[in-house]
Amino acid sequence: MNKKNILVVFGTRPEVIKLAPVIIELRKYPQKYNVVICNTEQQKELSNQTLAYFDLKADINLDVMRPDQTLIGVQTRILSALDRVYSENNFDATIVQGDTMTVLCGALASFYNKIPVFHVEAGLRSYDIYEPFPEEVMRQMTTRVAELNFAPTEKNRQALLKENIDDAKIHVVGNTVIDALFCLSDETLKTAEKFYISNGINIDDKLVLITAHRRENHGERIDRIIDAIKYLVEKFTDHTFIIPVHPNPNVKIKIHERLGEYNNVKLLTPLDYPYLVYLMKNAKLILTDSGGIQEEAPSFGCPTLVMRYETERQEGIDAGVSTLVGADYEKIISLSEKILSDTWENTRLKATNPYGDGTSAKQILDIMDKYFTACSSQ
Repeated sequence: MNKKNILVVFGTRPEVIKLAPVIIELRKYPQKYNVVICNTEQQKELSNQTLAYFDLKADINLDVMRPDQTLIGVQTRILSALDRVYSENNFDATIVQGDTMTVLCGALASFYNKIPVFHVEAGLRSYDIYEPFPEEVMRQMTTRVAELNFAPTEKNRQALLKENIDDAKIHVVGNTVIDALFCLSDETLKTAEKFYISNGINIDDKLVLITAHRRENHGERIDRIIDAIKYLVEKFTDHTFIIPVHPNPNVKIKIHERLGEYNNVKLLTPLDYPYLVYLMKNAKLILTDSGGIQEEAPSFGCPTLVMRYETERQEGIDAGVSTLVGADYEKIISLSEKILSDTWENTRLKATNPYGDGTSAKQILDIMDKYFTACSSQ
């Protein structure tokens, strides 16, 4: 097999976390793969911050974001920027991960240049095109042009088969987010601990981690979510509620206005990856609308209430490691009260993580080796 040029395209923090193990694994074999990292900077600060944690740096930065862009505007800018990347370089494959605008544009640009697309975390489905919006449509469209679909679970594989994707193009490898967790050293977690101590935040067995940012939760939904959080904050005054506040003003302004006055609420800027993992590891309860946290939290046995009405990560629901609560005020309160009224030890979940065992990147490398070997023999 001749040495292959691989373009890895990402733009958000979750994409960096889940693609970093793949990049690191591929770069162990420089005789086989030359990896070019392209960051669209869809989340500029968050993505670059997380890259640094993995000791990685983008080879190409696109700086596509502008204030108050529409979805069409973002897509246009990313596609135009990627068009130049492909016209100035020769690639043998493009790797994308997940379901963001960067993923769709990376897949389309690669397809338009007749370059194979390898989709990490393929086959996640909610089957509601507006939940999550616009991600559900983006991942379905990416599937149509992908040459290799790296599905985290068998359920994801079955979803792809139902869409008439060739079984030979589907490979169940687990989720690379678990690989990323195993990259954390004790020293790194100790640094995270010192960060909270230096900021006067006590991390004990009465910690609640909350993240909320999804587009479909803006408007009335975020109001109901904040109402529920406010109730819990006032009832469980001996608990600490930590909220890394997303920079989107639709979320940020309301959270600061309504929750900023409470002593047991800590409003933080978006956290570096190991600092967030440290909170998940120690949290008594997690309230989130994030996709990645749904996958990571089971590794620490932390009960997770998912503030969405649909999830493409049904495996966690089926395994009992997470529960859908939407933006339902009563449901958020009743289930949270049940957990917060008990002890940390009694609320730990015993189920194993249904999303992987930490070997996903190695499996992806092996499949890519076989793919290119087969292509060279044709």
